[in-house]
Amino acid sequence: MKRTISHYILTLTAASILAAGCGKKLDQVNPNAQTSASFWQTGNDAIQGINAAYAPLLLDGAYMRFTPILLDVRGDDIRSNSPWTAISGVGKFALGTGNADGYGWAFDEYYEGIFRCNQVLDNVPAINMAEDQKNRVLGQAYFLRGLYFFHLVNLFGNVALPTRSPQSKADFYGKQMTAADGWQQIISDFKAAADLLPVSYKDVNGADANQVGRATKGAAMGYLGKAYLFNKKYPEAAEQFKKVIDLGVYSLMPDYKDNFTESKENNAESIFEVQFSTTVGGTDLGWQGIPTSTWAKTSARAITYGAPNFGWTDVQPTMAVFNEFMQEKTVDGATDPRLDATIFYNKPGEMIYGQPFAQVYANSSYLNDIFCRKYENGDGNKPNEYDWKSGINERLMRYSDILLMYAECLNEQSQTALAAPYIQQVRTRAKLPDITAAMAVMTQAQMRDQLSHERLLEFCLEGHRFDDIRRWGWLEDENKLAMLKARDPEFNNYKAGKELYPIPQGEIDNNPGFKQNSSY
Repeated sequence: MKRTISHYILTLTAASILAAGCGKKLDQVNPNAQTSASFWQTGNDAIQGINAAYAPLLLDGAYMRFTPILLDVRGDDIRSNSPWTAISGVGKFALGTGNADGYGWAFDEYYEGIFRCNQVLDNVPAINMAEDQKNRVLGQAYFLRGLYFFHLVNLFGNVALPTRSPQSKADFYGKQMTAADGWQQIISDFKAAADLLPVSYKDVNGADANQVGRATKGAAMGYLGKAYLFNKKYPEAAEQFKKVIDLGVYSLMPDYKDNFTESKENNAESIFEVQFSTTVGGTDLGWQGIPTSTWAKTSARAITYGAPNFGWTDVQPTMAVFNEFMQEKTVDGATDPRLDATIFYNKPGEMIYGQPFAQVYANSSYLNDIFCRKYENGDGNKPNEYDWKSGINERLMRYSDILLMYAECLNEQSQTALAAPYIQQVRTRAKLPDITAAMAVMTQAQMRDQLSHERLLEFCLEGHRFDDIRRWGWLEDENKLAMLKARDPEFNNYKAGKELYPIPQGEIDNNPGFKQNSSY
């Protein structure tokens, strides 16, 4: 039976008791209470510790709900009319420092993950256990810490970069570092992870044998390449993406839609995904506070993005992306199949949660509107999303992303003709015409435009678009910014500096020397 890491994520509590007063030794340790010093003894402790480091990915500020929102809603493919400004303010570039709902929760939970990774990296090396399993545990800790840092630096800019467990009160006040320092740390962590992690867990021995969902060498190399790409280090990025391709273990799924359903999780296209489950953990919805064993390991993305009558509709696609799907027919004259996997809309025979779309929204303004379909349970297996619980894994990186990022790196190194076949692989899966020859003779600028089109259609609702816009320099390009405003009026509110989220005010207040991001 397939076992995923979601079945083994545990909440690790390890606390030290420190007290002193009036020169008299008062610090007494309860012999029945587990502390960080007493916990890390065996290989099983190491496994529990690394499992706990995955757990923050499942929390509300992370991929349970708000990290997809923070990544998605600012793109020109997504809009929000949510009554909750913690969501609608994201797309309108209107978040302030007075209320850190949403983005502040994400900030906290990334650091919770880093704290747990640091405990693993500090304590596991001294444990007497099988060396290969120890390396896998440490590799996962480096990968997860790199991932948490990636989100912090990418979304917030200048942040603290703790790389060890707090040893004293002073360690709780991390120095604010530059984004450049952050990217250096991220690259270092992913390099370390790539050296230690296996290609898969099929042929390993130990408690983690045959478990899918754990970080792998391919995931570490993929994210290392992405970190290089975000810093315009194209040769270094290309090297990592090619290594992932050459592993020979990943391929595009024949059906694009299989990447967003519960039944085809951890498939051949998956580089790394967050493991959600409706059958693991407790039944309580985990929002804020200290996680407990009663919290479910489910996602609230589906209800947040869900269409009217079936969810809250806090997030919707833009008509601009809908129209872009319509620009090109497949080889058999049909609409790009990725549209139907991404968006619910009024077309002949369209069904939504087992009901005819036209019937559900008859005599309503919703009839001619469009709604999120990707990552929704809307194909008949649930009546709606109002139970707040979805077990669909969040795919953070797919093989198609590796192919298109590699093509981008080749183009940026003036190897446009070599980039064309990798783009066509993704197009062919979507049954689009073979334009390899035409792409091969494009100028570098033309290929950049082609890649922006291809990535928009392939990754709509997957949190990539705004990151792409930023690194391509569109926010500083007057013509590109005007185009974005025409496609998505929310960009009319954009001002320089708003590409980053504000540092939560609590961090500014509590951490001496921390400065707020510009424009806040």
